[in-house]
Amino acid sequence: MKPYERYRTRRLLLALTAAGGLLLTACSGGGGSSEGSKAADRDISGLPAPAHGDEDGTSEQEDQDREAAPDNLSTFALDVDTASYDYARRALADGRLPDPSTVRPEEFVNSFRQDYERPDGDGFSVTVDGARTADEDWSLVRVGLATRTTERTGERPPAALTFVIDVSGSMAEPGRLDLAQESLSVMTDRLRDDDSVAIVTFSDEAETVLPMTRLDGNRDEIHDVVSELDTRDSTNLGAGVETGYETAVEGLRKGATNRVVLVSDALANTGDTDADTILERISGERREHGVTLFGVGVGSDYGDALMERLADKGDGHTVYVSDEDEARKVFCEELPRNIDLTARDAKAQVAFDPETVEEFRLVGYDNRRVADEDFRDDRVDGGEVGPGHTVTALYAVRTEPGAEGHLATATVRWLDPDTRDPHEESGDLETDALHDSLRAAPSRFQVTAVAAYFADALRSGDDRHRRLPGAPVPFAELADRARALSGATEDGAVRELAEAIEQADRRRD
Repeated sequence: MKPYERYRTRRLLLALTAAGGLLLTACSGGGGSSEGSKAADRDISGLPAPAHGDEDGTSEQEDQDREAAPDNLSTFALDVDTASYDYARRALADGRLPDPSTVRPEEFVNSFRQDYERPDGDGFSVTVDGARTADEDWSLVRVGLATRTTERTGERPPAALTFVIDVSGSMAEPGRLDLAQESLSVMTDRLRDDDSVAIVTFSDEAETVLPMTRLDGNRDEIHDVVSELDTRDSTNLGAGVETGYETAVEGLRKGATNRVVLVSDALANTGDTDADTILERISGERREHGVTLFGVGVGSDYGDALMERLADKGDGHTVYVSDEDEARKVFCEELPRNIDLTARDAKAQVAFDPETVEEFRLVGYDNRRVADEDFRDDRVDGGEVGPGHTVTALYAVRTEPGAEGHLATATVRWLDPDTRDPHEESGDLETDALHDSLRAAPSRFQVTAVAAYFADALRSGDDRHRRLPGAPVPFAELADRARALSGATEDGAVRELAEAIEQADRRRD
């Protein structure tokens, strides 16, 4: 039986089951309720029901629905990390190809500005669009989520930031501790008077060198502490993170955004070196007090996997910086501007219509996949997102020949950062809304495709069978597309993308 025939059969069985359930409900006089999702207004079979019922949060009907749900769903936790792309650029600038294991396509895609419509308040807008590729019946479908801008909601709440600074021997390399010190000094002058900072250092042991301190009237003291930081012995990252969270809880401020900022090359070599073990030691602080983690990676030799897992499972995200300009942007612009949170435990679920879609593949998000039935289980961890962010997910979608009609519905679910109340928003895509080709799509869509193609090529190597549909085989052709787009968008970040692709092309020769 072909995949689409299997989908149709399952859809029919599910419809019959649903019809029987409606008859039983009518006879018992019961009724149903909706959470207000746009997706609830159309038939997208397989979307899981909200958790309720048994002690484990599920009901017998839910268990039956999960068994009957067709394979037309894709569910993942939101991710705004960009470290993988920036670290790849650093490797290429140093004359080497990045290790394929460090290439995460979603972080390449999310490194570029998008033009999605923004919502007025907390939460997300949902944009779903797509374009057909040169490969027959294959399209790229983009799911774009955007949060409000920071300027439209007035002043942010005060911040209580605990900086956990790696002062191990490896941080003595130029572009590591010195970069962090310079950036922290500038940021100290730019934070508001009602903000607070604490500083924890770690090498073989961890030490709180500055307890939580208000900026107002104390900037000179903070500058002195930063300037006196010096490198010492080995890297006990686990002790640093644990002491950092303890310090953050001791200085916890109600009504403020409490965050731990970890600055490290993540080359842990003593104490706990496993991300899961480290996170377990601070689980109480994370869950009870809602302290989030912001990871800043530095250094030519960088423990990418450890830092990425700490951030993904520690309710935060990561960036990577390799020079003074990038560090100033992160510490002095991005961190202060995005201290606030607009959504907690945010997840997305895309339901592809089995009448029109034969198969699909999510590009990246390998470490962020969520079981479909856990989409509305708010106990399952999602992603934390602040104002001014966009999140993009790209899918390779194979439609049935001549398919017309509804193609997909994308739904994002999140918790209010203050009340923890759940909310949802959805967007739809019809087959006739697909652009005829990638070159006919908007410039920002094309940038998304080029970034995904680049990441895919770095991961796949010479295995063309694993390439995304419509991918240019030579790096040179991909670089030409990026060059043309940098002119069309007048975006320096897209110009840097073209340069990175050209560097990769030279490394492959």
